[in-house]
Amino acid sequence: MKEITAEIIAIGDELLYGQIVDTNSHWISKELDKIGVRVVRKTTVGDNEKDILNAFSSAESRADIVLITGGLGPTKDDLTKPLMAKYFQCEIVPVKKAIEDVRHFFAKRGRELTPLNELQGHLPSKCQYIKNDRGTAPGMWFEENGTVWMSMPGVPHEMKHLMESFVLPKIQNIFPLPVIYHKVIKTLGIGESWLADLIHGWEDNLPEHIKLAYLPSLGQVKLRLTAFGSNYKQLEKDVQTQIDKVTPLIQSYIYGFDQDELENAIGRLLKTKGKTVALAESCTGGYISHLITSVAGSSEYFNGAIVPYHNKFKAELLGVKNSTLETHGAVSEETVIEMSEMVRKKFNADFGLASSGIAGPGGGSAEKPVGTVWIACASESGTVTKKLQLAHDRELNIQYSAIAVLSLLRKVISE
Repeated sequence: MKEITAEIIAIGDELLYGQIVDTNSHWISKELDKIGVRVVRKTTVGDNEKDILNAFSSAESRADIVLITGGLGPTKDDLTKPLMAKYFQCEIVPVKKAIEDVRHFFAKRGRELTPLNELQGHLPSKCQYIKNDRGTAPGMWFEENGTVWMSMPGVPHEMKHLMESFVLPKIQNIFPLPVIYHKVIKTLGIGESWLADLIHGWEDNLPEHIKLAYLPSLGQVKLRLTAFGSNYKQLEKDVQTQIDKVTPLIQSYIYGFDQDELENAIGRLLKTKGKTVALAESCTGGYISHLITSVAGSSEYFNGAIVPYHNKFKAELLGVKNSTLETHGAVSEETVIEMSEMVRKKFNADFGLASSGIAGPGGGSAEKPVGTVWIACASESGTVTKKLQLAHDRELNIQYSAIAVLSLLRKVISE
């Protein structure tokens, strides 16, 4: 079955200036994927005639479907409509139904239709007018030169309505679409290249209709299997067969699939084992506690936390020895060992977690540069520690440290 491809073009200077985030293209991509259309390119272009026309020409050369958002207002800086007319070599003409729909839209709101707003009902003669029930900018559907085009307003709720009510059903009606099936394996505690080394033999023997992608993110690597075919159930079965083959090779690193988040996986693991956890967070400032408690039902396994950011409270609230802090400092293995063991006792938990580090951007030294973090996990069988050497980015260091702490807990529980 022939692959059907699409390109998304988002138009507007505000997107390039960073004044507005283009959430439209992300949403459209997900919806097209659901019906078996593969997006091959997303283009963002400013309000410039030459750039827009070049984007149209480039998109037409590689895609069966071109979806455009933005630039449909009634003012002079809105160029999409006149440039589509220019690109398809046709006139802009008044469309009676479109004008009446705009008039009715304003009348319902007790407003008169101005001459400028009436121009919303003037459209390229080669387009099919698609009514926009949520606004005044009409949808425009073209079928030209073997490519289908749809121009939609940039306002998200207007675009989504047109996509759901017209564009997606229309595409499904005119194209014989394949089925695209995705399955994501989520791994933790192993880098991308090491993971690739472990599974290269399996990867080399994947069936032709199943493709593998490595998706590294903060402290994690996702393996996305994408299968193409005509039967959803068969693709699901084929992909599961491959997952069953690769799982024994990387079982210790897999924490979930698809939409699973690490904090959910940790919660399931603690509930299954009937165990509880407590935290002493310094450099992470309560972020790990936030992740754990973002999961509904976390009160079953989360006993509580202390955030002793200042050394005084590490000693007074947790009971870390002053001699430990004076001799080794707050950012040390010795300190996180005491923090994790004391918080475990105070909250009567099975596991005590601790973090202490220099998140940055200041506060580092030659001996302990910014990004130095110590973490620990205490349990009845002992205390496990790990030293992290991270970046100079404060937010990144906090997030990575949190993932590392949860990863350490998962490892201790599993072992």
